[in-house]
Amino acid sequence: MATAIGQTISGVAFPSLLFINGNEQRKLILDHTPFSIGRRTEKDLVISDPRVSRDHALLIWEGDGFYVQDLNSKHGTYVNGEKIEKRRLQKNDRLEFGVKGEACVIFDPDRQQQSRSREFLSQVSMWKPPSSSGAPSAASELETLTLFLEAARKLNTSTVLEEVLLTLIDSTLQLTKAERGYVFLKEQTGDLRLVAGRNNRGEVLMDDSTISRSILRDAVSSASEFLVTDNDDFGKMAGRESVVAHNLRTVICIPLRKTLIQGKATSDSNPGGELRGVLYLDSKFMFGKMSQVNHDILRAIATEAASLVENAFLVQVEEQARRNQQELNIAADIQKRLMQVTIPDVPFAKIQAKNISSKEIGGDFFDVIRTQESLTVVVTDVSGKGISAALLASILQGLLYAQLTQQNIPLRQVVTTANRFLCEKVMGEKYATLLIARLHPSGRLEYINCGHVPPVLVGSGVRVLENSNFPVGLLEEATFDDAEINLDCDCRLMMVTDGVTEAEDPQGEFFGMQRLRDVAPQVSGIDDLLAEISKFCAGTPLGDDCTAVQLQYLTGR
Repeated sequence: MATAIGQTISGVAFPSLLFINGNEQRKLILDHTPFSIGRRTEKDLVISDPRVSRDHALLIWEGDGFYVQDLNSKHGTYVNGEKIEKRRLQKNDRLEFGVKGEACVIFDPDRQQQSRSREFLSQVSMWKPPSSSGAPSAASELETLTLFLEAARKLNTSTVLEEVLLTLIDSTLQLTKAERGYVFLKEQTGDLRLVAGRNNRGEVLMDDSTISRSILRDAVSSASEFLVTDNDDFGKMAGRESVVAHNLRTVICIPLRKTLIQGKATSDSNPGGELRGVLYLDSKFMFGKMSQVNHDILRAIATEAASLVENAFLVQVEEQARRNQQELNIAADIQKRLMQVTIPDVPFAKIQAKNISSKEIGGDFFDVIRTQESLTVVVTDVSGKGISAALLASILQGLLYAQLTQQNIPLRQVVTTANRFLCEKVMGEKYATLLIARLHPSGRLEYINCGHVPPVLVGSGVRVLENSNFPVGLLEEATFDDAEINLDCDCRLMMVTDGVTEAEDPQGEFFGMQRLRDVAPQVSGIDDLLAEISKFCAGTPLGDDCTAVQLQYLTGR
């Protein structure tokens, strides 16, 4: 077991758990049993991923050791990649809940194994190049710092960032002979957040209340590589309350910026790129102006530390992008399941349908609703793309489904209700085009088109049904008219979204309504239609979601 911490279960020290989720690392002590894991907020370890069940697993003590027990979770519990129901845990076992390769828990982690990269950085930071005089020089200190920062960049991950910054401060304090050092990183709000602090005795500093905030602000707004204020500028420093109150004799602020060219700002008017953070140093006992050698050192620190922080920033951006993609994949999976359509088997009709999203999730959808009296097909296209369009599409699908499953509601009443809902809730920010076709066993077809691509009717000839209304969600006072026709046996109604008609070839020409009308009688179904579109596009990616549905009338009862 792990090192004893003063409390035991039957004489065995409590083990620790290391929870790793992207950039987040959290240490927990397994100090009670059972220890619950799941999505519910009252769990000992809450994992918010929707693939984690509300009551997912327990960690329990059974005399001979700790066990992990799955609680009949939907997606399973894994130990070292193997799905389990119950297993005794060993040191460094990796536990995953609901999905492999994402968030995990390391049981009783080996501290030495976890700290390998940190130890390497520590060794690098203590290495001193040989000096002819035997005493460390500014040049040798600078060489040490450069070597350390190079190693830090190669090893830099969220798990060692704090150690990297603290060692950066240690090296910088040695080089400048300052007493205290802090690193602040810029938040998205624009505020500076303290992420690391240390004094020249090696003590970690968490309180930044005694620093000079005014000099820190000046450094942020300055175009300089660094800002040095010492006793020669004491007249100026006397006006700074924190400097006087805390008897600070020298303050050094080094802005850490995104874009530096050979350590210098790109121009006098440009502060050198986007600010990522600030390295702050101060001392009560440093006297005299910084020497030119010191300025060279500060310039090197400004360049190297900015590069280090920028690398850390890129790691965070990459991790956030990965997490965003994960959330997008989850949303796409949820939308796919919500919009799964089971094509009913009816004697008087046959339906073929397919939806292709240009992004992970989209605003197109189709639905098929069977009642005792009819078969109804819905094809809808919500304006825009991505998550907002997909969310509204899911809501609109539910609203239409709830009405169309009821008997004999006029189609104009269905879309009037949808229009009022969108106008009141979305207030014109989003709208949708939709086409609803209701086929009766006798061959009578009711349909309503709200700003959608006109359907193409293929029978003894080819006919485009031009009747149309406003899209839903644009005008609260809009009125809607439906229409009806009678179909002959084997008539086919082809319905598509504008992702079909606006598919482009390499020259930027649209597939278009006329080409759809020409192709419709030549194809036998949706797969053939999509093959024609793919042939037309000749490798050009779809610019919009693409949905196509064919409703074929077979015979009357």
